[in-house]
Amino acid sequence: MLRQVITLLGIAIALSATSCGNDTPEITSATTAEGLWFGTTNTNRTLTAAVLNDGTYYFFYSATANPGQVAGVIQGTGTSNNGSFTSSNTKDFGIGTTVLDATISAAYDASRSLNGSIIYSGGSTVTFTSSFNSAYNTTPTVASLAGVYTGQAGSSGGVQTANVTAAADGTFTGTEQSGCTFTGTVTARSRGNVFDQSITFGGVPCFFAGSTFQGVVYFDIPTRRLFTAAPNSTRTDAAIFFGTKVL
Repeated sequence: MLRQVITLLGIAIALSATSCGNDTPEITSATTAEGLWFGTTNTNRTLTAAVLNDGTYYFFYSATANPGQVAGVIQGTGTSNNGSFTSSNTKDFGIGTTVLDATISAAYDASRSLNGSIIYSGGSTVTFTSSFNSAYNTTPTVASLAGVYTGQAGSSGGVQTANVTAAADGTFTGTEQSGCTFTGTVTARSRGNVFDQSITFGGVPCFFAGSTFQGVVYFDIPTRRLFTAAPNSTRTDAAIFFGTKVL
C-alpha cells in the first residue's frame, strides 16, 4: 500500500516536466487517461502522476500529510476504454520497503479528472482523486532541464542525500551520499511534457552497482522540483530521485 518513508526529497532522473519547454501544443488524447495528474489519496498523501500515450504510468506519492516528501512510486501499464482505466500489473515501489503487487481500477474524464482505487494483493485498498495538469500539452526540451538539483535518492534499500547535474544536451551525472556515482541521458517524448531516461550506476558502493535502468523524468516548473523513477528490468526494485533545482 502507499507507504511513508523517511525523508525523501529526491529520486534519480526520470519523470515529466510541468510547463517545461515552449508553448507549442502537444494534443492530449481526447479518449484516454493520458496526461499529467495532480491529486490526493484517502490516506492523506499527494499524488503527482503521469499516464503516457502508450498506457505506461508513474504515480509519485508523498509521505502522509507531507507533500514535500516523496515516499515511493506506483508504476505499470494500463488500458483506457470508454472512461475506464484499468491495470493488472501495478507495482508499488516504496522507498525503504519491498515492492508490493496491486491492480488499478479508475474512471477518467479525458483531460479533466482521473479517480479510482489501487487494490493491493494483500487485500487493502487506497482511493485517489486527481485533476488534469495542462502543462502536459506543452512541448518538452531537454535543454530546459539543465541545472543542478539537490535532493534524495531512494530504493528498497532506503534513502540518502544525492545531487544531480543535468546538461543542455540531455546528459546528466550524479553523486549519492555513500559515494555512489551515476550517469545517464534524458530524451523528450514524442507526446506530452514528460521525458524518458536511461541511468547507469557505477560500481560499489552503489546499491544498483553496474546496472542500467530505464524510466521517466518530470520537472515541475512552479515548484522547481524534479521527479524521476526507473524500475529494474524485473520490476523488483526502482531507482527514485526527488530534488529541487538550485542552480
